[in-house]
Amino acid sequence: MTQLALVIDLNVCVGCHACVTSCKQWNTSGSAGPLTDQDPYGTTPGGTFFNRVLSFEVGEYPETQTVHFPKSCLHCEDPPCVPVCPTGASYKRPEDGIVLVDYDKCIGCKYCAWACPYGARELDEERQVMTKCTLCVDRVTDKTLPEAERKPACVLACPTNARLFGDVHDADSVVSVAIRERGGYALMPEWNTRPANHYLPRRRTGATLRPEDLERADSPLQIDAEFDNGPGREDHTT
Repeated sequence: MTQLALVIDLNVCVGCHACVTSCKQWNTSGSAGPLTDQDPYGTTPGGTFFNRVLSFEVGEYPETQTVHFPKSCLHCEDPPCVPVCPTGASYKRPEDGIVLVDYDKCIGCKYCAWACPYGARELDEERQVMTKCTLCVDRVTDKTLPEAERKPACVLACPTNARLFGDVHDADSVVSVAIRERGGYALMPEWNTRPANHYLPRRRTGATLRPEDLERADSPLQIDAEFDNGPGREDHTT
């Protein structure tokens, strides 16, 4: 069976939220929308999102790093949100593995949100239905679009190509190759939900600073040194 999924490269995600805004735009105007906002310009804005980017500071000073962590539905191969739904509104498509919600059947009971260990379900307060990432199913299955554009809106919008899309059951797909060659991992595998989405780990990259780099006229360090040596300032270069 085909299993469409996202692979997210945490090493190159810059937390720009282009994926968040493009997701909002496409789905609000598409079959899954509208994704409503509450008090967007107030002190406590809220709303419905299929995709969010969480940012964390890790490590201890001065060796700290900022990690941007995009989070959405993982389209589990054994989704716990499906069997708990009392109306059958939550279901997994057999042809591509995408987990969806039938809004005509959804009663907003939140059982699926309680069952999901990843916090991927959100209640649309205006429509009173449960919502989640659809992998832009209306885009990826639209034969009128050029093949290169049959991808989720978040993938097309990412400026650093941190988001890959494809069939994780196809060993030769771009997502499978990335998982295999770059140590891709599933989130919280101990829950045995077999998430289809995977993450590529951050990796350290070294930088070499040569003495001559500090002597360039346009070097920020050189400029700072010249500024510090101005009138009335202590000489810090000796």
